Amino acid sequence: MEQTIQKRLSVGGGSWITVDVYGEPDAPGLVVVPGVMSDAHTWRHVAGAIDAWPSVVVVNRRGRAPSGPLTDTYSLRTEVEDLGAVLDEFGTRALFGWSYGGLIALLSANKRPIRQVIAYEPVMRPFGRHALPGLKVAEEAADWDRCVEMVNRQISGFSAAHVEDLRADPHGWAVLRRLSGPVRAELGALNAAVPPDVMAGRAGRVDLIIGQCNRGAAPYGTSFDDIRQRVAHADVHELADQGHLGHIQAPAELGQLLNTLATI
Repeated sequence: MEQTIQKRLSVGGGSWITVDVYGEPDAPGLVVVPGVMSDAHTWRHVAGAIDAWPSVVVVNRRGRAPSGPLTDTYSLRTEVEDLGAVLDEFGTRALFGWSYGGLIALLSANKRPIRQVIAYEPVMRPFGRHALPGLKVAEEAADWDRCVEMVNRQISGFSAAHVEDLRADPHGWAVLRRLSGPVRAELGALNAAVPPDVMAGRAGRVDLIIGQCNRGAAPYGTSFDDIRQRVAHADVHELADQGHLGHIQAPAELGQLLNTLATI
């Protein structure tokens, strides 16, 4: 599926969000909510591999260009309200979120009825809380290299070799530096929000995806298990041979899995 338009939506409070639309802009389809250290552009290959819905609307959450700033009142509730504006504008047959975006999607389905919610390794508090002081120091110094390192090493648990591989790609590293700007505020918002006992309570169907390599492993597999306890009616699916970064490392496979989960 090819991208057809990009649209800007005002969300009030001095900010705005943009969305990248693939397929038929006037036909409700799948709405995609990326997580931390990710933007709409990062999801272009997954969106391009999806054909089970007439449209794919990828949200570029606030805090990442060309969307607007987080603002001083930013919270997890802000994210749910922003997503609500997207759903009001485009409608949806299904809602998909990855990581922090998965949490936003599940919480949104407590606020309004949604036919289907799909979440890939959604996270909830406590997640990455130990890294917040260090991220604050790095942010105040505008040390975005340090922010990228902390996210990958201290939060995600990747190896030093993995970080060096990332750094070896100057363009990719520059993108990660840019995307690290809102990380401290996003993790702070995630950890400040008390998770409800029930998530996606108004969803007709819930599908949870976990990368096969993360089953039972901290931090993503264990946070996934905590979420699973709050979504009792969910079906669980594995993305074979993948961890948390399936949208980067296996976008075609993730797109195909999403196609198989589409309901009529």
